[in-house]
Amino acid sequence: MRIKISLAGSAALFFLVSSLGAVAQQTRVGNLGGNAKHGKALYERYCIFCHGQYGDGTGESAPYLDPKPRDFTKATFKCRSTPSGSLPLDTDLYDTISRGVHASGMPSWQPLTREDRVDLVAYIKTFSPRFQEEKPVAGLVIPPEPATSPQSVARGAELFQSMNCWLCHGKEGRGNGPSASSLTDSKNYPITPFDFTSGTRFKCGQSDQGIFRDLMTGLDGTPMPSFADALKPEQAWDLAHYIDALRTGAVKPSQAQAEPKPEPKPN
Repeated sequence: MRIKISLAGSAALFFLVSSLGAVAQQTRVGNLGGNAKHGKALYERYCIFCHGQYGDGTGESAPYLDPKPRDFTKATFKCRSTPSGSLPLDTDLYDTISRGVHASGMPSWQPLTREDRVDLVAYIKTFSPRFQEEKPVAGLVIPPEPATSPQSVARGAELFQSMNCWLCHGKEGRGNGPSASSLTDSKNYPITPFDFTSGTRFKCGQSDQGIFRDLMTGLDGTPMPSFADALKPEQAWDLAHYIDALRTGAVKPSQAQAEPKPEPKPN
């Protein structure tokens, strides 16, 4: 009987290690391959206190954090280059680990080596069967950015109102719209719309390209939808320029909204 138990235990251990290795072989960022076994050790040292032993976002620190830690078992991620509802690319997860998530308890893990961060990506993917059952679709191809201008910012300000961004983010982008107090995330936790005037960074980066990407892919798990079917690329760039102008203080909301429309040229 003891021999049978030992064999069974060895088989279970072999299956676990083999499973981790299989997932790690599927994780690549540039020329680096992920090692889920090493990623597990890193996770238990740096991540478990917030995200929990089982990756479900219920670590010891979770009750004290707002917003709540990501539940990896759902494989639903805010910061992605893939369409809404799709799995993120390995590079998306790597970038989030490296950059951190602004205005949350998630710091930048840039001090870890690139290999360590790729190994963490490999292990995080083991928490959800979706990464074994599905393949992520291709990431968004961001078209060249046109030069920003007062006209582009003014058009973006108009879109901010006409696309009803103000309902959540407020008329002046301060995160205080009429719907703000009633919003919840996908796990029914209260969630506050981002105040675009509050600083120099956004949740998923700080570049105009990042804003464009978020507009087109949405932030899954939050009320922020994808506008890929509602905005043309040139409109998304105008809206990105307006949001960025709010961030940098280059324009005041009232100034952009007051920008007069050009009069039509006579025939």
